[in-house]
Amino acid sequence: MMKKRIKTMLFACLTAAFGISSFAQTVTISAEMDSASMMIGQQTLLHLTVAADKGQRLILPFITDTLTTGVEVLGISRVDTADIGNGRVAMKYDYLITSFDEELYTIPPFRVISENDTVYSRELALKVTTLPVDTVSKKFYDIKDVATPPFVLWDYISPWILVFVLLGVALLGIIVYILIRRSQHKSIIPFAKPEPELPLHQRILKELDEVKAQKLWQQGKVKAYHSDITDILRRYIVERFGIEAMEMTSAEILDKIKGYSEADAGFDNLKQILVLADYVKFAKFNPLPDENELSMMNAYLFVNNTKKEELPAVIAEEEEKTENSK
Repeated sequence: MMKKRIKTMLFACLTAAFGISSFAQTVTISAEMDSASMMIGQQTLLHLTVAADKGQRLILPFITDTLTTGVEVLGISRVDTADIGNGRVAMKYDYLITSFDEELYTIPPFRVISENDTVYSRELALKVTTLPVDTVSKKFYDIKDVATPPFVLWDYISPWILVFVLLGVALLGIIVYILIRRSQHKSIIPFAKPEPELPLHQRILKELDEVKAQKLWQQGKVKAYHSDITDILRRYIVERFGIEAMEMTSAEILDKIKGYSEADAGFDNLKQILVLADYVKFAKFNPLPDENELSMMNAYLFVNNTKKEELPAVIAEEEEKTENSK
């Protein structure tokens, strides 16, 4: 830590002396393991450290299950952010890894993407060894014969019991159906005339109001807060623009929605929401309170700027009757 501070101070002095100006310092990433050799089934930690300017937007490496073929990820620590001076921060987190095959593995470099550049860590090597098997002094046994299964009374019970069980399940299903219809304030009879439905943008804004009222990020539930906002907006995009946003990544949604001129006014709002949500969900980024509030505000703006003015069903029906009478 002290060496990094000294290097940073020397670089700042040289820059001032020679009149060199720079808008942002270089993003760096380093990777190292506690041990480069281990036995099969043992575990070791791989440490990642990313240094960057404060407030700089980054896409950090995020691997959930496998570093490379044969090297498994058992767990990932939380991102530990520390101020290293000179307007820079260091983000550190660890991978707990293991392997069950004897081999010399090459772990590829990790990548960090910033707004202006892409940097890589160095390549690592991990040697996994095993104990030699003594095939001379050890005695081996053949596979056991097929065993006779135990007697199970249920296998011989009358099929009438199955009939009663099915009737019970059917009755339970009817009760659940009635409870759900009543909780939604709908008629029990499915073909009854439905109540007038709110326009799409009003339904979405109402859902956003409910998320806002829950105060999730204030309770430390930052990931749930951003997931709820993006899920609501994805459903809105499906109904409003016909884009299958529920199955797309954030980048795919933004690329697809560019083709709709109605979405131009809210494109930047949507981009901020999706990008920040990805940082929170995949890089375990902890936004500032203002950033959390900005996502909710931009969600309202995106819906209001892209909404399609719709008349409630009752008004639309009355207008249609008036038009027909003419």
